Amino acid sequence: MLELLSNFRIQDAVDIVLIAFVVYHIIDLIRGTRAAQMLLGLAVVFLTYLSSQYFDLYTLNWILDNFLSSFLLLIVVIFQNDIRRVLTQVGAGSLFGRDRRMEHQSLEEVIRSVVGLAAKRIGALIVFEREVGLNEYIEVGTRLDAQVSRELVQSIFLPTSPIHDGALIVQKGRMTAAGCFLPLTTNPSVSKTLGTRHRAAIGLTEETDAVVVVVSEEEGSISLVREGRITRDLDAGTLRATLIKLVVE
Repeated sequence: MLELLSNFRIQDAVDIVLIAFVVYHIIDLIRGTRAAQMLLGLAVVFLTYLSSQYFDLYTLNWILDNFLSSFLLLIVVIFQNDIRRVLTQVGAGSLFGRDRRMEHQSLEEVIRSVVGLAAKRIGALIVFEREVGLNEYIEVGTRLDAQVSRELVQSIFLPTSPIHDGALIVQKGRMTAAGCFLPLTTNPSVSKTLGTRHRAAIGLTEETDAVVVVVSEEEGSISLVREGRITRDLDAGTLRATLIKLVVE
């Protein structure tokens, strides 16, 4: 034991920490996505390959050996979208920490767009991801990966837009996907007067820690939903203060 400790270098500790950091962020990025399912499938194939060697299944072993011989190329082809997303986040610096300045700017753009939509009585459903990942809802929507802007947010929810009925999901200050379908609440105590958007917002916040902003097309009012509870008729100032406290700080 003492011999092992004497041979342990500072570089080894740094190496372990860096590998753990990278693996953690990779798992965090693919959690709840199709990439996680594909990675599980590759693990099954690899275990089958090891089993074929152990039990001397020559034909199966030969097939899997040729299949796995181009493993790196296979990884690049299967996970090309996820690799592109990771590299984009590394370039933006968002993989290693939160860009609070960008999140503040994004909130301002969302608030301006929400106020404009409410004035025109155009319905909207905007979700802010917090600690619990929303990738399972993003996967069924239309990928955007775009900077938040008032013009783009408003164009998404125009009645003529093909994705205006779903939710817009914002992750770390960027619009990740639109047209996302959320689970409707099954709580019988929720008011029957609430529409589908409000019920979807309540349903999502009952299952996750997300914060959702809803614009009612019937009343032109702005509501904020969290933890299954809805606060209605918010003005821009109150909405801004609440979102900064819940999403940015």
